[in-house]
Amino acid sequence: MNILEFSLLVWVGSFTAGLIGALTGLGGGVVIVPLLTSVFGVDIRYAVGASLVSVIATSLGAASTYIKQGYTNLRLGMFLEVATTFGAIIGAIIATKVSVKALTIFLAIILLYSAYLSQQPKRQEPENETEDGFANYLELNGAYPTPDGFIPYQVHAVPGGFAVMFVSGIISGLLGIGSGAFKVLAMDNVMRIPFKVSTTTSNFMIGVTAAASAGVYLARGYIDPGLSMPVMLGVLPGAFLGARILIGAKTQVLRIIFSFVLIAMALKMVYNSLIGV
Repeated sequence: MNILEFSLLVWVGSFTAGLIGALTGLGGGVVIVPLLTSVFGVDIRYAVGASLVSVIATSLGAASTYIKQGYTNLRLGMFLEVATTFGAIIGAIIATKVSVKALTIFLAIILLYSAYLSQQPKRQEPENETEDGFANYLELNGAYPTPDGFIPYQVHAVPGGFAVMFVSGIISGLLGIGSGAFKVLAMDNVMRIPFKVSTTTSNFMIGVTAAASAGVYLARGYIDPGLSMPVMLGVLPGAFLGARILIGAKTQVLRIIFSFVLIAMALKMVYNSLIGV
């Protein structure tokens, strides 16, 4: 395989990753890291470096559309980004000191657990029967558009969500997946906000989280321009397309896609890890 063929195949895979990342709030990195390591044999640290660049591109590509449509909760995203940014820096530093196999197994576990959590029963409508003092004080509550107009929702368990976001930042720095899975699940399960608001706010947040940890990888020499460029150029148009599709997508369909992608990638990575023993 020559360089042109390699770059083209990476672009196609990255386009698909960007599409899935924008639809589910995963950020694309959850697909790109297993794709580069399992299919193309790229060292996981360089794959993580390229993935972080793609995650930034995905966030930029999808976030503008979501903000214009009124789905993204900007105030909530900026507040939670404080936790994820500090976590991402810590995770990136840890990642340079642990083994490749440990990173691979940890990523597989995270993906499977995320898929399990995403399928737990949830209410489809916003839960407005109770109020959260922190959310009211910080003015984090909002409303999202529907065919029948804007529907208001309440943000719950702000301290718990902030703590989970710190952990998701560490995971992002460790694995380069943008930790979109944990961001969505934290907002969806812990803070109990509508799923589309969770995914769109996650897409807004992951770019800043990834940028924080990407600086560490760049300083360590783990971001290769020849690999990162086709990844970024593929992810960006995929993210724009996914953002447009999401507006009319059904929540349950998004959850199924979300879980299927996580399980498939986890099983692939576990398989590669076992045969590599």
